[in-house]
Amino acid sequence: MMKMLTGTSAGVRLLLSPAVVRQQATITTAASRALPPTAASVILVSSRRQYATAQESSKRRSVTPFNDDGHVPWTRLSTGEKAGRAVQQTFNFGLVILGVVLTGGIGYLLFTDVFSPESKTAYFNRAVDRIRADPRCVALLSPGDPKKIAAHGEETHNKWRRARPIAATVEKDSRGVEHLKMHFHVEGPRGSGVVGLHLTKQPGHWEHEYQTFYVDVRGHQRIYLENKEAEVAAAKKGGNKEFKFLGVKWN
Repeated sequence: MMKMLTGTSAGVRLLLSPAVVRQQATITTAASRALPPTAASVILVSSRRQYATAQESSKRRSVTPFNDDGHVPWTRLSTGEKAGRAVQQTFNFGLVILGVVLTGGIGYLLFTDVFSPESKTAYFNRAVDRIRADPRCVALLSPGDPKKIAAHGEETHNKWRRARPIAATVEKDSRGVEHLKMHFHVEGPRGSGVVGLHLTKQPGHWEHEYQTFYVDVRGHQRIYLENKEAEVAAAKKGGNKEFKFLGVKWN
């Protein structure tokens, strides 16, 4: 019996030549005449399937991790081709997982730094709005037109104002209190100044609380929009009236 060896990237396959397949089909047909009709049909169908599979395997190219498009069924792949498809699918799944992780990380950073109500950008925007609404700041920076008051971060060599970063720090003290400190610049047609913010967030709380919020305009007294220390001192001074009698302090 003649045999034909065919080399592929998945290995060496042993295939029957078309002449041998036809010879076997003739022998099978002759043998099937002595069998019942049902058995003969099964043998003929099986023989035709083997011949068609041999022809298909000889025509299609070998499946590799780089050219596999899933068109060839899994059952018709060789052991090496199955390993290649498994490698390709594992690699594609890893890329999907990596994309999901990167997308989630970028979304988290955008939310915490830009869109969150407790982000630095949110406090910067609210501070600018309060400055434009304060009559004292408007009188020194842009009398009559608060919309002309502009705010930006630290000066850099970049000419584009949007590229100026806002100086802000976040740190926790020994009691677990979070301190957010920020300063930026404001300017208008009349003058310019520096804004300082100091906010704290107690452990277990979601919102920050203003400690100080001031605007310094050169040549003028500091303008406080928030001053927690002064408020506490004023409350103690006005609420704790003491008097002495017989050398004893009475509340």
